[in-house]
This record gives sequence, structure tokens and C-alpha cells, in this order.
Amino acid sequence: MKIHYKIAMIGLGSIGTRHLFNIVKVLQEREISYSIDLIRRVTNKEIREDIKSIVTQVYTDYSEVPDDYDVIFVTNPTFLHFDTVKSYLSKTKHMFIEKPIFNDSAVPVQELMLNEKGIYYVACPLRYTDVIQYVKNEVDLSKIYSVRAICSSYLPHWRAGVDYRNTYSAHADEGGGVSIDLIHEWDYIVYLFGHPDRVENFRGKVSHLEIDSDDLSVYIAKYKKLMAEVHLDYFGMQTIRELQLFTYEDTIVADIANSRITYLKRNETISFAESRNDYQLKEISTFFDVVEGKISNPNDIETAIMTLKIAKDGGL
Repeated sequence: MKIHYKIAMIGLGSIGTRHLFNIVKVLQEREISYSIDLIRRVTNKEIREDIKSIVTQVYTDYSEVPDDYDVIFVTNPTFLHFDTVKSYLSKTKHMFIEKPIFNDSAVPVQELMLNEKGIYYVACPLRYTDVIQYVKNEVDLSKIYSVRAICSSYLPHWRAGVDYRNTYSAHADEGGGVSIDLIHEWDYIVYLFGHPDRVENFRGKVSHLEIDSDDLSVYIAKYKKLMAEVHLDYFGMQTIRELQLFTYEDTIVADIANSRITYLKRNETISFAESRNDYQLKEISTFFDVVEGKISNPNDIETAIMTLKIAKDGGL
């Protein structure tokens, strides 16, 4: 039977827009037909012409939104996720939910009444980078003593032409703050090593940035056979995003920001020709593989909440 996807997007900021174009690319490459609607809260913001050419319908009234979608992409601010998922569950078979899943790990998930047959996938794009895939598949993880992950960058430079003070990242009540905004680091650590036995965390607002969310969060985690350190900040003037692996034989730097692996002792570097959109495309492709039953869901809501508990609560 020929596949046709009826899709809706809730939230069309930078990441929602990226997903929109990647959905089109993936489905066109697979020669699958589709229609894509937008569900918006506001009507005064003009839709770009290149987006208009893709979109079938735009809805601003909940009562008018159809209830026969195959997939709804939830890419609005984190603090809206729970209510959005709850409101639109009955209108779709499956959901793609942008990370972090929620801004509170204690939300009453049982209230969502999730459909047992539905796919509820939570974004985890760094898993699909060539660097993390190399670590996963080419490094003997059993020979690692400890790991150190760092994500350091300057928040005002994140979104070109946008005042950082007006973004969700700047406000704790909107799901901002490095502890959950940069949940990617804990996601790939859990993906590689599983859940730690114990986590200690210190966080706070320490810089000059005009925000009310935490701009520094530092974790130490204990596993049965290794330890992990995680440093997250919004004020690093030079972007650093890497995972350092201290092994029996060498120190390996998995540099996500620059898409390369470096073995420090043997002085060897492996570089990958990968852009950000390459791994974002891989994630969208993987999601549709899950929907089509080709693979199991690698990051469902329950799994994502367990990771959120580490990042948000500093524990399990």
C-alpha cells in the first residue's frame, strides 16, 4: 500500500523550520507523498514565502484542527510541551517532540493517556553525529576509566538577529537554563554508558548575562566502573562541545563542534565531513523508520524523562 503522511507542525521557530524542510527532503527522497499543516497560536507573524509553498493549511483555532493526522511535530517552547501533547494526542497517531521533553520531570505522564500503538519520539540529534556514532561503534567503552563532557558557548551568539534576553533560554519558567537546554550532553552520555548510579550537581547564574535561568551547571556522576564529569555553560566565548574519553591506552577527544576524533597519545585525528543539518536529517529519517516499523523507538517519553531527571534534578 502506498504511504501518504498527513503531518502538522506546532511551533515554527528555528528548530521547527529546520525540521519542516528536512521532513520534505526525507519524504521526497523516499518518494512518499505528504501534506503539512501549521498549527499556530499567533496570526500576526508573517509566514515566509518558502514555507508557504510547502504548507497546505494554517490553523489558529483548536476546534478547527483535524483529528486524523499521522504525525504531529511538537516544536514549540519546552514549557508548553506537556499541555500541547495532552491537547493534541487525540488528533494524531504519532508525535515527534522536540527536546527537552518537558521542563519538569515530575509531570503526571499518566494523565496523557498515551495510545499504546502510538510512537512518541523525543528528539536526540547528537546521537546521530558521526562523532558520537564513532564512539559508540569504534571505541571499546569497557576500557574507559572516566569521561568528561563539556558544552560551552555564548548565548547571545546562538540566534542571529535575535535578542537573547527574549528567548526561552533566558527564562527558567520557559524551560531555559543550561541544565535542560543543553540536555544533549546527558542524552548522549546515557546513550553510550547507560544511567549512572549517583549524580551530584551544582548550578547557578554566575555571569554578566541578563537572564534569570542558570548559565552554569556542573555534574559529577558515578557508574559502577567509571566516572563522568559534565560542564555546561552559556558564557563561553569560544564554542567547545566535546567528550573526552580517558582509556587504558590513550586519551580520546570526541570533538562534536568540529566533527573530529583525536587520539592524543598516538597523535591521530579522524575528521568527518558533516554539517549540523546532516545529523538533523539522519534523525528525521530515523523517526520515519520508527513510524514505519523498521526499527524500535530509541528515545520514547519514558526514556527521555529519565534523562531529564538527571539533567534537571541532578539525580535519578
